[in-house]
Amino acid sequence: MDFDFTDDQASLRDAVQRWVDKGFAFERRHAIAKAGGRTRDVYRELAELGLTGLAVPADHGGLGFGAVEAMVVMEELGRGLVNAPYGAAALVAPALLAQGDAALQCAWLPRIADGSALVILAQQERGARYRLDAPSTVATQSAGGWALSGQKCLVPAGDEADAFLVPARVGPHAIGPLGLFLVERDRCSVRGYPTQDGARAADLGLAAAPASLVLADASAAIQLGMDVGIAASCAEAVGLMDKLVALTVEYMNTRKQFGVAIASFQALRHRMADVKMQLELARSMSYYASLKLGEPAAQRRRALSQAKVQLGRSMRLVGQECIQLHGGIGVTDDVSVSHYFKRLTMLEMAYGDTLHHLGEVSERMQDSAGVFA
Repeated sequence: MDFDFTDDQASLRDAVQRWVDKGFAFERRHAIAKAGGRTRDVYRELAELGLTGLAVPADHGGLGFGAVEAMVVMEELGRGLVNAPYGAAALVAPALLAQGDAALQCAWLPRIADGSALVILAQQERGARYRLDAPSTVATQSAGGWALSGQKCLVPAGDEADAFLVPARVGPHAIGPLGLFLVERDRCSVRGYPTQDGARAADLGLAAAPASLVLADASAAIQLGMDVGIAASCAEAVGLMDKLVALTVEYMNTRKQFGVAIASFQALRHRMADVKMQLELARSMSYYASLKLGEPAAQRRRALSQAKVQLGRSMRLVGQECIQLHGGIGVTDDVSVSHYFKRLTMLEMAYGDTLHHLGEVSERMQDSAGVFA
């Protein structure tokens, strides 16, 4: 099997890398975080590169690229610690809209492709943990159309978005199927706040908020959207860990103790070997996740959860070890490694944490062996 990237994919990686090196140094990122984490200007720059149309079908003004190209972009954005909501807005939202109402596709996909609209999936609810099948948000239909009532929380860049894709139970008593609706920002209340990793999130209040129906029975589509988000977060984490390891190796080669670089200490070299092994395990599972996005739902779901479990373990070990190898300076705000660690911590909980996905993998294990065969 050929795992080499094509020339087009390599060129895409180089283009994103050049933009990061030229236009998104750590100093800019740090300033954005200290100012509250608003990144709409950064997102516009990504749009100028054509990246916001990466996953949008060509007949709606996008590039129509696939999962591998998305993975390449997310790795480089992770390496650069870019805190714009690219995965949520440019990958997850188009994947959901592309399966829904044709009129809504025509209205929103071209705007997503050119970067003029920021559409975000708002699925998280307090008390629901990471379950998708039991939202308390309810959609009711009347002569005037659909209206949503409920609360959503931890919506990425929610106070910068133009519209939200909101899962809700269809029916007055929340006993119907799970529907997916599009709600424009001015139809709901939005409370934004900065997050620990220097980005932003928001809580949404929906009080009979007018909405447009995207899909009447959206359970499978929402799960696919979540899997796209998992694959994107895995790729971003690989980029983050790759850069964090490189920064740690550089530090160990320059930091001296007892007159020699600490990179010469055998015990620390063994720790770095463990870190490197976890990084490569994470990289292989990120590739696996992206390649499995096109599989049938059962195989895809298990593969994405398996990837998230491995990435969660790798992110924790790599982040903690690299911070410890830096010592006290590693947790200071002016040093980039602390920001990589905080972003890895946030990603470990995005789209379901490690423990949640370990349960998902367990539920989907159908194989038996030995005396149980």
